[in-house]
Amino acid sequence: MSYISGTGLTPFGKIEGSTTLSLMREAAELAVADAGLARNDIDGLLCGYSTTMPHIMLATVFAEHFGIQPSYCHAIQVGGATGMAMTMLAHQLVESGAAKNILVVGGENRLTGQSRDASVQALAQVGHPTYEVPLGPTIPAYYGLVASRYMHDHGVTEEDLAEFAVLMRTHAATHPGAQFRDPISVAEVMASKPIASPLKLLDCCPVSDGGAALVISAEPTTAHRVKVRGCAQAHTHQHVTAMPAAGPSGAELAVERAKAASGVAIGDVRYAAVYDSFTITLLMLLEDLGLAKRGEAAAQARSGNFSRAGVMPLNTHGGLLSYGHCGVGGAMAHLVETHLQMTGRAGDRQVRDASVALLHGDGGVLSSHVSMFLERVR
Repeated sequence: MSYISGTGLTPFGKIEGSTTLSLMREAAELAVADAGLARNDIDGLLCGYSTTMPHIMLATVFAEHFGIQPSYCHAIQVGGATGMAMTMLAHQLVESGAAKNILVVGGENRLTGQSRDASVQALAQVGHPTYEVPLGPTIPAYYGLVASRYMHDHGVTEEDLAEFAVLMRTHAATHPGAQFRDPISVAEVMASKPIASPLKLLDCCPVSDGGAALVISAEPTTAHRVKVRGCAQAHTHQHVTAMPAAGPSGAELAVERAKAASGVAIGDVRYAAVYDSFTITLLMLLEDLGLAKRGEAAAQARSGNFSRAGVMPLNTHGGLLSYGHCGVGGAMAHLVETHLQMTGRAGDRQVRDASVALLHGDGGVLSSHVSMFLERVR
């Protein structure tokens, strides 16, 4: 058993003068304070990677920077699923007795710390070094291919994808830390700049500076604690040309394993936090996870089912699509928002019931998946 005892999140966007370490530090300070702990109470540290500070020992660099000497410490890399994977590992480490209070942190000055071309080139390296990267595709191009196939197979339209960009912007509008808060319409999404057919600019998450952190504890340390009920992973492929053509997806495998590990059913879930690097990512994952029937996620979005007042509130901070995406910290913002919702501290964004939550992270091109169930502790 483990608890998320505290969380911390910086604003996302253009943060001049920020660095990987400064953003990680700010988020970590907030999380440790939120957990009611001092730095010397932290005996475990997990951190992600940074494309602007690709140090081969980033975890120990940050431990030194933050002024802690943990008994367990290392960094993890599974793309966009990294934050969820670190949280899963922290949960397992705490259950094993390896540590009592583990700080999980990610942050990066991805917007101000590197040029646009450098960012595109760095992210494109998820492609196969022989069969994909030399041909020049980018991450949006890979997801554009996935989107085209999914739309063909399931009758999904570009307007369906646009519904999720609009929804995430609506949710971000009330969060002061979100990178983009101005409302948008389906028509504006459709009219935005083409990026990689069928994806347009507003179908894609922005590049951001930002940081996020949380503390996983063996015992509750404050009144606002949330129990980790269970989690699981699935890794079906790395490169898009090796994506399985048949059989269950990585998300379907991960969520089934997480349900078995936690004893939680989809019908028990009251709040969802799902990775949304692109609108197609979110639509596909919602259907793979069982939160919508195949081909029906967009209709549910249009009907309001995923709004704050809906039956399944989703990414109420605005997700990657509007709160922003700073690398590892991007998906960790989903965890922070979930914790705030589950502990009744989300302010104007507060939903009616977030007693049980399903979270899902995706790394690569739908390559690595982590599903997690959380439960509010009264």
